[in-house]
Amino acid sequence: MTKKPLAGVRVLDLTHMLSGPYGAMILADLGAETIKVEPLQGEGTRKLLATDPANSLDGMGAYFITLNRNKQSVAIDLKSTAGKAEFYRLVEQSDIVISNFGAGVPERLGIDYATLSEINPRIITCTVTGFGSDGPSCKDPAFDQVAQATGGGMSITGVDTDHPVRAGIPIGDLGGGMFGVMGILAALYEREQSGHGQHVDIAMLDCQISLLNYMATMHFLSGEDPYPIGNAHFVHVPYNTFRCADGFIVIAVITDNFWQNLKQVVPCPAFDDPALDEQPGRWAAKDVIEENLNAMLQEQSCDYWLEKLKQQRIPCAPVNQLSQALRDPQVKHRNMVVELHHPDGDSTYGPGNPIKLSRADDDVFTAAPLLGQHTDNVFTELLGYDQAHITRLKQQGVIA
Repeated sequence: MTKKPLAGVRVLDLTHMLSGPYGAMILADLGAETIKVEPLQGEGTRKLLATDPANSLDGMGAYFITLNRNKQSVAIDLKSTAGKAEFYRLVEQSDIVISNFGAGVPERLGIDYATLSEINPRIITCTVTGFGSDGPSCKDPAFDQVAQATGGGMSITGVDTDHPVRAGIPIGDLGGGMFGVMGILAALYEREQSGHGQHVDIAMLDCQISLLNYMATMHFLSGEDPYPIGNAHFVHVPYNTFRCADGFIVIAVITDNFWQNLKQVVPCPAFDDPALDEQPGRWAAKDVIEENLNAMLQEQSCDYWLEKLKQQRIPCAPVNQLSQALRDPQVKHRNMVVELHHPDGDSTYGPGNPIKLSRADDDVFTAAPLLGQHTDNVFTELLGYDQAHITRLKQQGVIA
Protein backbone atom coordinates (compact mmCIF):
# COMPACT_ATOMS: atom_id res chain seq x y z
CA MET A 1 0.00 0.00 0.00
CA THR A 2 1.34 3.44 -0.96
CA LYS A 3 1.81 5.80 1.95
CA LYS A 4 0.01 9.11 1.93
CA PRO A 5 2.36 12.04 1.19
CA LEU A 6 2.43 13.41 4.74
CA ALA A 7 2.73 10.04 6.49
CA GLY A 8 5.29 10.39 9.26
CA VAL A 9 4.48 14.06 9.87
CA ARG A 10 2.84 14.79 13.23
CA VAL A 11 0.57 17.82 13.72
CA LEU A 12 -0.69 19.23 17.01
CA ASP A 13 -3.98 20.93 16.14
CA LEU A 14 -4.99 23.67 18.57
CA THR A 15 -7.57 25.19 16.25
CA HIS A 16 -11.24 26.04 16.64
CA MET A 17 -14.18 27.23 14.52
CA LEU A 18 -13.39 27.10 10.76
CA SER A 19 -10.20 28.61 9.34
CA GLY A 20 -7.70 26.65 11.44
CA PRO A 21 -9.64 23.38 11.57
CA TYR A 22 -10.01 23.45 7.77
CA GLY A 23 -6.24 23.82 7.30
CA ALA A 24 -5.54 21.04 9.79
CA MET A 25 -8.17 18.87 8.05
CA ILE A 26 -6.31 19.20 4.75
CA LEU A 27 -3.06 18.14 6.43
CA ALA A 28 -4.85 15.17 8.00
CA ASP A 29 -6.43 14.22 4.66
CA LEU A 30 -2.91 14.18 3.18
CA GLY A 31 -1.79 11.68 5.77
CA ALA A 32 -0.34 13.74 8.62
CA GLU A 33 -0.93 12.22 12.06
CA THR A 34 -3.08 15.01 13.43
CA ILE A 35 -3.68 15.21 17.17
CA LYS A 36 -6.39 17.66 18.12
CA VAL A 37 -5.44 19.19 21.48
CA GLU A 38 -8.63 20.39 23.15
CA PRO A 39 -9.42 22.05 26.46
CA LEU A 40 -10.99 19.76 29.04
CA GLN A 41 -14.47 21.01 28.14
CA GLY A 42 -13.86 20.51 24.41
CA GLU A 43 -13.20 22.83 21.50
CA GLY A 44 -16.10 25.25 20.96
CA THR A 45 -16.98 24.00 17.50
CA ARG A 46 -18.13 20.73 19.06
CA LYS A 47 -21.30 22.53 20.16
CA LEU A 48 -22.19 24.05 16.78
CA LEU A 49 -25.36 22.36 15.47
CA ALA A 50 -24.77 19.50 17.93
CA THR A 51 -28.40 19.60 19.11
CA ASP A 52 -29.91 20.42 15.72
CA PRO A 53 -31.70 17.22 14.68
CA ALA A 54 -31.46 18.09 10.98
CA ASN A 55 -27.73 18.87 11.00
CA SER A 56 -26.15 16.55 13.56
CA LEU A 57 -25.32 12.89 13.98
CA ASP A 58 -25.44 11.32 17.45
CA GLY A 59 -24.76 14.69 19.10
CA MET A 60 -21.99 15.77 16.70
CA GLY A 61 -22.76 18.71 14.40
CA ALA A 62 -21.97 19.05 10.71
CA TYR A 63 -19.06 21.43 11.39
CA PHE A 64 -17.23 19.04 13.68
CA ILE A 65 -17.96 15.87 11.68
CA THR A 66 -16.45 17.41 8.56
CA LEU A 67 -13.56 19.48 9.88
CA ASN A 68 -12.16 16.92 12.29
CA ARG A 69 -12.13 13.71 10.27
CA ASN A 70 -8.85 11.80 10.29
CA LYS A 71 -7.88 13.43 13.61
CA GLN A 72 -7.27 12.13 17.12
CA SER A 73 -8.39 14.02 20.22
CA VAL A 74 -6.57 14.57 23.49
CA ALA A 75 -7.86 16.89 26.20
CA ILE A 76 -5.27 18.95 28.10
CA ASP A 77 -5.61 21.96 30.37
CA LEU A 78 -3.08 24.29 28.71
CA LYS A 79 -3.79 26.99 31.28
CA SER A 80 -2.25 24.88 34.04
CA THR A 81 1.48 24.50 34.52
CA ALA A 82 1.19 20.72 34.58
CA GLY A 83 -0.95 20.69 31.44
CA LYS A 84 1.48 22.91 29.60
CA ALA A 85 4.34 20.60 30.59
CA GLU A 86 2.51 17.66 29.03
CA PHE A 87 1.86 19.67 25.88
CA TYR A 88 5.57 20.51 25.66
CA ARG A 89 6.38 16.80 25.78
CA LEU A 90 4.09 16.32 22.78
CA VAL A 91 5.85 19.19 21.01
CA GLU A 92 9.16 17.35 21.43
CA GLN A 93 7.70 14.51 19.36
CA SER A 94 5.89 16.62 16.73
CA ASP A 95 6.57 18.55 13.54
CA ILE A 96 3.82 21.17 13.35
CA VAL A 97 1.67 23.18 15.75
CA ILE A 98 -1.24 25.00 14.14
CA SER A 99 -3.58 27.39 15.93
CA ASN A 100 -5.98 30.21 15.18
CA PHE A 101 -6.18 32.04 18.48
CA GLY A 102 -6.22 35.83 18.39
CA ALA A 103 -2.94 37.68 17.99
CA GLY A 104 -0.97 37.61 21.25
CA VAL A 105 -2.79 34.61 22.72
CA PRO A 106 -0.11 32.04 21.79
CA GLU A 107 2.47 34.16 23.61
CA ARG A 108 0.26 34.41 26.70
CA LEU A 109 -0.33 30.66 26.67
CA GLY A 110 3.35 29.91 26.08
CA ILE A 111 2.67 28.05 22.83
CA ASP A 112 4.27 30.56 20.44
CA TYR A 113 7.16 29.76 18.10
CA ALA A 114 9.82 31.44 20.25
CA THR A 115 8.85 29.23 23.19
CA LEU A 116 8.26 25.99 21.30
CA SER A 117 11.41 26.25 19.19
CA GLU A 118 13.46 26.19 22.39
CA ILE A 119 11.84 22.83 23.12
CA ASN A 120 12.07 21.49 19.56
CA PRO A 121 14.21 23.49 17.09
CA ARG A 122 12.60 21.61 14.19
CA ILE A 123 9.06 22.60 15.14
CA ILE A 124 7.00 24.54 12.60
CA THR A 125 4.25 26.72 14.03
CA CYS A 126 1.40 28.27 12.07
CA THR A 127 -1.11 30.83 13.26
CA VAL A 128 -4.17 31.81 11.23
CA THR A 129 -5.57 35.12 12.46
CA GLY A 130 -7.76 37.86 11.06
CA PHE A 131 -5.06 40.48 10.57
CA GLY A 132 -1.73 38.80 11.28
CA SER A 133 0.68 38.98 14.19
CA ASP A 134 1.69 42.63 13.80
CA GLY A 135 0.45 45.94 12.44
CA PRO A 136 -2.14 48.50 13.62
CA SER A 137 -5.11 46.10 13.33
CA CYS A 138 -3.50 42.88 14.55
CA LYS A 139 -5.48 42.75 17.81
CA ASP A 140 -8.87 43.36 16.17
CA PRO A 141 -11.25 40.38 16.33
CA ALA A 142 -12.14 38.91 12.95
CA PHE A 143 -14.26 36.19 11.47
CA ASP A 144 -15.09 35.31 7.87
CA GLN A 145 -17.29 38.26 6.97
CA VAL A 146 -14.92 40.75 8.61
CA ALA A 147 -12.11 39.46 6.39
CA GLN A 148 -14.29 39.52 3.28
CA ALA A 149 -15.42 43.08 3.98
CA THR A 150 -11.99 44.47 4.87
CA GLY A 151 -10.37 42.73 1.90
CA GLY A 152 -12.59 44.48 -0.65
CA GLY A 153 -14.26 41.38 -2.04
CA MET A 154 -17.72 42.32 -0.79
CA SER A 155 -17.60 45.60 -2.71
CA ILE A 156 -17.43 43.73 -6.02
CA THR A 157 -19.94 41.01 -5.15
CA GLY A 158 -23.66 41.35 -5.78
CA VAL A 159 -25.67 43.32 -8.31
CA ASP A 160 -25.21 46.98 -7.31
CA THR A 161 -23.15 49.28 -5.11
CA ASP A 162 -25.99 49.75 -2.61
CA HIS A 163 -26.08 46.11 -1.54
CA PRO A 164 -22.60 44.64 -0.87
CA VAL A 165 -22.75 40.85 -0.62
CA ARG A 166 -20.39 38.36 0.97
CA ALA A 167 -19.43 35.24 -0.95
CA GLY A 168 -21.82 32.39 -0.15
CA ILE A 169 -18.83 30.12 0.54
CA PRO A 170 -16.95 31.45 3.62
CA ILE A 171 -13.84 32.23 1.59
CA GLY A 172 -12.42 34.47 4.32
CA ASP A 173 -12.12 31.56 6.73
CA LEU A 174 -11.40 28.86 4.16
CA GLY A 175 -8.81 31.00 2.40
CA GLY A 176 -6.90 31.38 5.67
CA GLY A 177 -6.86 27.62 6.14
CA MET A 178 -5.73 26.94 2.57
CA PHE A 179 -2.89 29.46 2.65
CA GLY A 180 -1.91 28.08 6.06
CA VAL A 181 -1.41 24.66 4.48
CA MET A 182 0.68 26.18 1.68
CA GLY A 183 2.89 27.96 4.20
CA ILE A 184 3.32 24.85 6.34
CA LEU A 185 4.28 22.71 3.35
CA ALA A 186 6.80 25.35 2.24
CA ALA A 187 8.28 25.41 5.75
CA LEU A 188 8.48 21.60 5.80
CA TYR A 189 10.39 21.64 2.51
CA GLU A 190 12.76 24.36 3.73
CA ARG A 191 13.37 22.40 6.93
CA GLU A 192 14.76 19.56 4.82
CA GLN A 193 17.50 21.95 3.70
CA SER A 194 18.16 23.90 6.92
CA GLY A 195 17.21 21.43 9.63
CA HIS A 196 15.28 24.17 11.45
CA GLY A 197 11.62 24.98 11.81
CA GLN A 198 10.05 28.41 11.51
CA HIS A 199 6.81 30.30 12.10
CA VAL A 200 4.11 30.64 9.44
CA ASP A 201 2.07 33.82 10.01
CA ILE A 202 -1.20 33.76 8.04
CA ALA A 203 -3.63 36.70 8.07
CA MET A 204 -7.08 36.16 6.60
CA LEU A 205 -6.94 39.76 5.33
CA ASP A 206 -3.67 39.07 3.49
CA CYS A 207 -5.29 36.08 1.82
CA GLN A 208 -8.27 38.15 0.66
CA ILE A 209 -5.96 40.81 -0.79
CA SER A 210 -3.99 38.09 -2.61
CA LEU A 211 -7.22 36.74 -4.12
CA LEU A 212 -8.00 40.15 -5.62
CA ASN A 213 -5.15 39.28 -7.99
CA TYR A 214 -5.43 41.01 -11.40
CA MET A 215 -8.33 43.17 -10.22
CA ALA A 216 -5.98 44.91 -7.77
CA THR A 217 -3.51 45.58 -10.59
CA MET A 218 -6.32 46.94 -12.75
CA HIS A 219 -7.19 49.37 -9.95
CA PHE A 220 -3.62 50.63 -9.72
CA LEU A 221 -3.49 51.08 -13.50
CA SER A 222 -6.85 52.83 -13.85
CA GLY A 223 -7.20 54.49 -10.48
CA GLU A 224 -10.82 53.30 -10.41
CA ASP A 225 -12.72 51.11 -7.98
CA PRO A 226 -14.44 48.18 -9.68
CA TYR A 227 -18.12 47.76 -8.90
CA PRO A 228 -20.41 44.73 -8.56
CA ILE A 229 -21.93 43.48 -11.80
CA GLY A 230 -23.69 40.36 -10.59
CA ASN A 231 -22.78 37.31 -12.64
CA ALA A 232 -21.67 39.30 -15.65
CA HIS A 233 -18.07 39.93 -16.71
CA PHE A 234 -16.38 43.30 -17.11
CA VAL A 235 -14.81 42.27 -20.45
CA HIS A 236 -16.60 39.33 -22.03
CA VAL A 237 -20.13 39.32 -23.54
CA PRO A 238 -22.23 37.24 -23.24
CA TYR A 239 -20.88 35.98 -19.95
CA ASN A 240 -23.67 35.66 -17.44
CA THR A 241 -26.43 33.59 -15.90
CA PHE A 242 -29.45 33.07 -18.12
CA ARG A 243 -32.93 31.78 -17.34
CA CYS A 244 -34.26 28.69 -19.09
CA ALA A 245 -37.69 27.12 -18.82
CA ASP A 246 -36.80 25.16 -15.68
CA GLY A 247 -33.81 26.89 -14.13
CA PHE A 248 -30.62 28.78 -14.88
CA ILE A 249 -27.50 28.12 -16.91
CA VAL A 250 -24.21 29.95 -17.32
CA ILE A 251 -22.83 30.84 -20.74
CA ALA A 252 -19.26 32.15 -21.00
CA VAL A 253 -18.35 33.49 -24.44
CA ILE A 254 -14.73 34.59 -24.09
CA THR A 255 -13.59 34.41 -27.73
CA ASP A 256 -15.00 35.59 -31.05
CA ASN A 257 -15.14 31.97 -32.22
CA PHE A 258 -17.42 31.08 -29.32
CA TRP A 259 -19.71 33.91 -30.39
CA GLN A 260 -19.97 32.51 -33.91
CA ASN A 261 -20.79 29.09 -32.46
CA LEU A 262 -23.41 30.58 -30.16
CA LYS A 263 -25.16 32.13 -33.16
CA GLN A 264 -25.59 28.60 -34.52
CA VAL A 265 -27.19 27.41 -31.28
CA VAL A 266 -29.41 30.43 -30.65
CA PRO A 267 -30.24 31.95 -34.04
CA CYS A 268 -31.39 35.53 -33.59
CA PRO A 269 -31.56 38.26 -36.31
CA ALA A 270 -30.18 40.82 -33.86
CA PHE A 271 -27.00 38.75 -33.49
CA ASP A 272 -26.20 38.94 -37.22
CA ASP A 273 -24.93 42.52 -36.96
CA PRO A 274 -21.24 42.37 -38.04
CA ALA A 275 -20.43 44.88 -35.29
CA LEU A 276 -20.99 42.08 -32.77
CA ASP A 277 -18.39 39.79 -34.27
CA GLU A 278 -15.68 41.24 -32.03
CA GLN A 279 -15.61 41.93 -28.30
CA PRO A 280 -15.89 45.75 -28.35
CA GLY A 281 -19.09 45.58 -30.36
CA ARG A 282 -20.59 42.94 -28.10
CA TRP A 283 -19.67 44.93 -25.01
CA ALA A 284 -21.45 47.99 -26.43
CA ALA A 285 -24.53 45.86 -27.15
CA LYS A 286 -24.43 43.89 -23.88
CA ASP A 287 -27.98 44.71 -22.80
CA VAL A 288 -29.44 43.83 -26.20
CA ILE A 289 -27.58 40.51 -26.38
CA GLU A 290 -28.57 39.46 -22.86
CA GLU A 291 -32.19 40.51 -23.31
CA ASN A 292 -32.52 38.42 -26.45
CA LEU A 293 -30.75 35.43 -24.94
CA ASN A 294 -32.97 35.42 -21.86
CA ALA A 295 -36.10 35.62 -23.99
CA MET A 296 -35.08 32.78 -26.31
CA LEU A 297 -33.53 30.46 -23.75
CA GLN A 298 -36.72 30.45 -21.67
CA GLU A 299 -38.43 28.53 -24.47
CA GLN A 300 -36.56 25.30 -23.65
CA SER A 301 -35.16 23.44 -20.62
CA CYS A 302 -31.68 23.74 -19.16
CA ASP A 303 -30.76 20.26 -20.39
CA TYR A 304 -31.87 21.09 -23.90
CA TRP A 305 -29.68 24.17 -24.15
CA LEU A 306 -26.70 22.63 -22.37
CA GLU A 307 -26.64 19.76 -24.86
CA LYS A 308 -26.76 22.18 -27.81
CA LEU A 309 -24.10 24.45 -26.33
CA LYS A 310 -21.75 21.58 -25.50
CA GLN A 311 -22.06 20.26 -29.03
CA GLN A 312 -20.58 23.58 -30.16
CA ARG A 313 -17.89 23.49 -27.43
CA ILE A 314 -19.23 26.66 -25.84
CA PRO A 315 -18.33 26.99 -22.12
CA CYS A 316 -21.56 26.51 -20.20
CA ALA A 317 -22.93 24.94 -17.04
CA PRO A 318 -26.10 24.47 -15.03
CA VAL A 319 -26.48 26.64 -11.94
CA ASN A 320 -26.73 23.71 -9.56
CA GLN A 321 -28.36 23.59 -6.17
CA LEU A 322 -26.09 21.91 -3.61
CA SER A 323 -28.20 18.75 -3.93
CA GLN A 324 -27.48 18.71 -7.67
CA ALA A 325 -23.78 19.56 -7.37
CA LEU A 326 -23.17 16.81 -4.81
CA ARG A 327 -24.80 14.25 -7.12
CA ASP A 328 -23.06 15.36 -10.29
CA PRO A 329 -21.51 12.35 -12.08
CA GLN A 330 -18.16 14.13 -12.43
CA VAL A 331 -18.12 14.94 -8.71
CA LYS A 332 -18.86 11.32 -7.86
CA HIS A 333 -16.26 10.05 -10.32
CA ARG A 334 -13.60 12.19 -8.64
CA ASN A 335 -14.51 10.78 -5.20
CA MET A 336 -15.52 14.22 -4.00
CA VAL A 337 -18.44 12.91 -1.95
CA VAL A 338 -17.25 10.54 0.76
CA GLU A 339 -18.69 8.76 3.75
CA LEU A 340 -18.04 10.47 7.10
CA HIS A 341 -18.38 8.33 10.19
CA HIS A 342 -19.32 8.94 13.79
CA PRO A 343 -17.28 7.06 16.42
CA ASP A 344 -20.48 5.30 17.51
CA GLY A 345 -20.86 3.74 14.05
CA ASP A 346 -23.39 5.94 12.26
CA SER A 347 -22.35 7.83 9.14
CA THR A 348 -23.26 10.61 6.76
CA TYR A 349 -21.58 12.16 3.72
CA GLY A 350 -19.42 15.20 3.05
CA PRO A 351 -16.88 16.66 0.62
CA GLY A 352 -13.83 14.57 -0.27
CA ASN A 353 -10.19 15.55 -0.69
CA PRO A 354 -9.62 17.64 -3.85
CA ILE A 355 -5.87 16.94 -3.93
CA LYS A 356 -5.37 13.91 -6.15
CA LEU A 357 -1.89 12.38 -6.32
CA SER A 358 -0.88 9.68 -8.78
CA ARG A 359 0.89 7.47 -6.21
CA ALA A 360 -1.59 7.80 -3.37
CA ASP A 361 -4.22 5.24 -2.48
CA ASP A 362 -7.91 6.10 -2.40
CA ASP A 363 -8.81 8.27 0.55
CA VAL A 364 -10.17 6.62 3.68
CA PHE A 365 -11.64 8.96 6.27
CA THR A 366 -11.66 8.09 9.95
CA ALA A 367 -14.36 9.47 12.21
CA ALA A 368 -14.11 12.84 13.88
CA PRO A 369 -13.14 11.97 17.45
CA LEU A 370 -15.05 12.15 20.70
CA LEU A 371 -13.54 14.55 23.23
CA GLY A 372 -10.35 13.03 24.60
CA GLN A 373 -11.00 9.78 22.77
CA HIS A 374 -7.29 9.22 22.12
CA THR A 375 -5.78 10.72 25.28
CA ASP A 376 -4.78 7.36 26.75
CA ASN A 377 -3.36 6.00 23.50
CA VAL A 378 -1.33 9.14 22.71
CA PHE A 379 0.11 9.40 26.21
CA THR A 380 0.92 5.69 26.28
CA GLU A 381 2.35 5.25 22.80
CA LEU A 382 3.90 8.67 22.21
CA LEU A 383 5.05 9.66 25.70
CA GLY A 384 5.53 6.19 27.16
CA TYR A 385 3.30 6.72 30.22
CA ASP A 386 1.82 3.77 32.06
CA GLN A 387 -1.87 3.66 32.91
CA ALA A 388 -1.30 4.55 36.56
CA HIS A 389 0.45 7.79 35.60
CA ILE A 390 -2.30 8.66 33.12
CA THR A 391 -4.92 8.05 35.80
CA ARG A 392 -3.11 10.40 38.20
CA LEU A 393 -3.02 13.14 35.54
CA LYS A 394 -6.76 12.75 35.06
CA GLN A 395 -7.41 12.88 38.80
CA GLN A 396 -5.36 16.09 38.98
CA GLY A 397 -7.46 17.66 36.21
CA VAL A 398 -4.47 17.97 33.87
CA ILE A 399 -5.92 15.78 31.10
CA ALA A 400 -9.28 14.20 30.30
